[in-house]
Amino acid sequence: MEKLCCILVVGCFLTIPVLLHSAEPVAKASPGSELDEESATPSPAATPVVFSAQTLGDLKRLQQAALSSDYAYREVAHLSDNIGPRLTGSAQAAKAVEYVANELKAIGCEVQLEKVMVPHWVRGEEKAALVQFPGMADGTIQKIVLCALGGSVATGKDGITADVVAVKNFAELKAMSRDKVAGKIVLFTYSFDKQLAAVGRSGEAYGEAVAYRSDGPSAAARLGAVACLIRSVGGADYRIPHTGSTKYATDAPKIPAGAVTSEDADLIADLVKQGPVKMKLLLTPQTLPDVESANVIGDIKGSEHPEQVVIVSGHLDSWDLGTGAIDDGAGVAVSMEAANLIHKLNLKPKRTIRVIAWMNEENGTRGSKQYAKDHEKDWANHFGCMETDNGADHPVGLHVKARPEVKTLLKPVAAVLQESGAGALELSEHAGADISPLEKAGVPSFAPIQDGRFYFNYHHTAADTLDKIDPKNLAQTSAIVAVWAYAMANAEQAMPR
Repeated sequence: MEKLCCILVVGCFLTIPVLLHSAEPVAKASPGSELDEESATPSPAATPVVFSAQTLGDLKRLQQAALSSDYAYREVAHLSDNIGPRLTGSAQAAKAVEYVANELKAIGCEVQLEKVMVPHWVRGEEKAALVQFPGMADGTIQKIVLCALGGSVATGKDGITADVVAVKNFAELKAMSRDKVAGKIVLFTYSFDKQLAAVGRSGEAYGEAVAYRSDGPSAAARLGAVACLIRSVGGADYRIPHTGSTKYATDAPKIPAGAVTSEDADLIADLVKQGPVKMKLLLTPQTLPDVESANVIGDIKGSEHPEQVVIVSGHLDSWDLGTGAIDDGAGVAVSMEAANLIHKLNLKPKRTIRVIAWMNEENGTRGSKQYAKDHEKDWANHFGCMETDNGADHPVGLHVKARPEVKTLLKPVAAVLQESGAGALELSEHAGADISPLEKAGVPSFAPIQDGRFYFNYHHTAADTLDKIDPKNLAQTSAIVAVWAYAMANAEQAMPR
């Protein structure tokens, strides 16, 4: 997850650009404004013609076709319901690679499977209970709902029984002496900021809270803690734990790490204020040898410049608690839909449109790194790239990670997208975790701007299931992806880098 303009948080590897409130809707331009001059009828003296009248007409056809198509929904439904959770190394992840490759072949893409060695972490058993706390009835326990963090080590088959120390943040922990922490279980109670999320800045709220998932276990281990728990990083309060990767530092022991629900974090923090609290914790995850997997690559070859590539993408792997519908079956499905619609409408892109279903975004970004290794000598021919990994809610436009001039050049495309309410263009610091190597190389990078107010209620939880996707919203996102891809593929000039 990336916190826009500030941080790149490694651990969930999900990019959520924010600042929806500051986007510039095309529809609000007044007659005679700069937008009006630079949109469908740009002045040759003021703005170069980047998109021909034919291309703009084809973009409108693509948009309308996307809005009436259910192809993307059917694809995400199969990934989510039929194949299910797709954690790297799993049988479901392997099945998903095979399925998407076959689907892309069926719509006319030239398909390659580019080998990636991925981590294989298995969750195992997860149990926790308070076995001593103030006011408890004799012979009882208080069950705690939790999940292991991705990459966590195990407690051992007999588990760990230890006192709990509750702290709000890193500063509180750092202020404690080692003898107050050593031999105990540390709980970080830092809360996801729901008010920030409610005003469209959910990515920022997530970025602030997820630091405890990434760095909390090592911070606790440096003071001698035997395990670390965090308050789940998300907006839902229905006793649902929220997983995601942790990151063990090289200068600290690896200790078991998990996420408790918001309700249980509050419970423990309250009891600790009253007196000693002891927990029995059992986590039995395993890290198995790496497994061979693949990025799925599907190309529609360009008619004039086949060597130049425009990427649309999402990540195929998912966490294992839910079925990976919004994170990120939706992103894969809308990318596939772009190719499907271009093929169905018999459109001929001048440049190659490349659909990529990335493998291992969630716990390593190995697919992205391998693609960079395999293709970095050809970055000059990567014309533009897009990643869709922000869920499946209503889209309003495009994040633009590129030079400011690119935003201006894309205004005719934004004018088309505004017909379905998605014409905002927002200069952003990041567009996607998997396309970050291309971003760093200067390749113009993009992502749909989507309503993220409720995304973290479900993301990385057992509630990430197909019912969270509205087919209409998904079709609107497909329209953005397809229109952007074809516009880039048929642009009359290269975007400045």
